[in-house]
Amino acid sequence: MRRTYNGMAATELQGVVWCKSRRSNSQGTCVELAKLPDGDVAVRNSRFPEGPALIYTRAEIEALLLGVKDGEFDHLVRPAT
Repeated sequence: MRRTYNGMAATELQGVVWCKSRRSNSQGTCVELAKLPDGDVAVRNSRFPEGPALIYTRAEIEALLLGVKDGEFDHLVRPAT
């Protein structure tokens, strides 16, 4: 695999396995993630699988997941009151 960088075409990430949440809907409104050989994690929009991939370190993904579990981002998906 060639050097990875933010914004590279997701299709250039050969040999990775993309996964998405089981809670994703059937219209393809999903975020997909793939573990890279060096331990980083790529993220792409499933509606545009050939589009850009964002590359994050394991520590960055861990911080995001812990924040999600703690409810820190709930306000982004709740209706405004």
